[in-house]
Amino acid sequence: MSNAKQDGAVPSEAKIRVRLKPAREKPILKGSAWVFSGAVDEVDGAGPAGAAVDVFDQQGDWLGRGLWHPEADMAVRLLTRNPVEQMDEAFFRGRVRRAVRLRHQLFGRPETWKKTNAYRMLFSEADGLSGLIADQYADAVALHVGSKVWEPWLAVIREELKATTGALRVVVKPERDAVKREGLAENLEGDETPAVVSILENGLIFEADLSGGQKTGFYLDQRDNRLNVAAYAKGRTLLSAYCHTGAFEVAAAHAGAASVTGWDSSEPALEQARRHHELNPSGVPALYENADVPHRLRLARDRRESWDLIVLDPPRLVTRRNGLEKGLRAYKDINLLAIKLLNPGGLLATFSCSGLVDTEQFRTMLAWAAQDAGRRVRILDVLGQPADHPIPVDASECAYLKGLICMVDDP
Repeated sequence: MSNAKQDGAVPSEAKIRVRLKPAREKPILKGSAWVFSGAVDEVDGAGPAGAAVDVFDQQGDWLGRGLWHPEADMAVRLLTRNPVEQMDEAFFRGRVRRAVRLRHQLFGRPETWKKTNAYRMLFSEADGLSGLIADQYADAVALHVGSKVWEPWLAVIREELKATTGALRVVVKPERDAVKREGLAENLEGDETPAVVSILENGLIFEADLSGGQKTGFYLDQRDNRLNVAAYAKGRTLLSAYCHTGAFEVAAAHAGAASVTGWDSSEPALEQARRHHELNPSGVPALYENADVPHRLRLARDRRESWDLIVLDPPRLVTRRNGLEKGLRAYKDINLLAIKLLNPGGLLATFSCSGLVDTEQFRTMLAWAAQDAGRRVRILDVLGQPADHPIPVDASECAYLKGLICMVDDP
């Protein structure tokens, strides 16, 4: 396997060198950090998950350097296109510092956080750390690990997160899918996990469960969107489907909603939703119901129930490319039902967190739902993810959250 010819001869630092099959370098040249095992033609050297690896195209041109997993479908996670950079402690500390510095530039340092004190500090590929997510909740950081390649480097990452964020503890959470998919350890060393952490979001009080909650404990990516939806809530009856722990409803209640209703299939999440209303008293009636949302939407249609504002924030309905068509049908089903349940002039705030569904596909799905519902639907606002979830222009996989606020009328 020859050395790279890109910018002259670039010596390989890594003990492991991977040559790709013909034309399989195209996604990498477009910005992808992922090298799947099916794209690998030849491997020179050996090492455990987390070892440094250099990636070459079929002609021997150097493409980048990253971390190796010899047994995973995602064989390499590329972390740098700079041949000078080594996969060592200094590299990872520098990446963490750079990521946290950006958040401090955007939102100030923790000592200045008055109305909101929970932000994403590391965002996987967007911060050059594919497979790592870290969210800061007041004085605690939840580090979400999505690949076994990070096991050898977690002590360094944790130490640097404490140093840069000022957090008192870093709780490490393995991604469940990565435990099955990549052999990631189920118990990763971290600081003692607090039961819950009290946080502020836009002046409201919430509790994040760092031990058993979704993602790293709370859906920080919807922070701005909760304000955007609440701006339309005054005087309206609200239904929040897939309400989780009630953050959309709490924000809407404080914005003057007439009443709020939440549906979710998780009773612990509903208990937390009720708790959040207790922490943020508004005087607005709040009703929570344990329900399978698609079934409950059909029941509401049959009962001729209706609302002025409906929020649809389902979990990922598309997790694999071969499941795209099925997932889009599921999105259409719940959106069609929601459109039918809105009073004339009502508003639908609909979201998708499926990265495999792009914005155009999401809009097309909604157009078909509107047509089948026989109602006029107009987009008032286009929503996405906040600035602490940045999107590289060459890494579309980071642009996962999309939302639309629409007005629904009779034809």
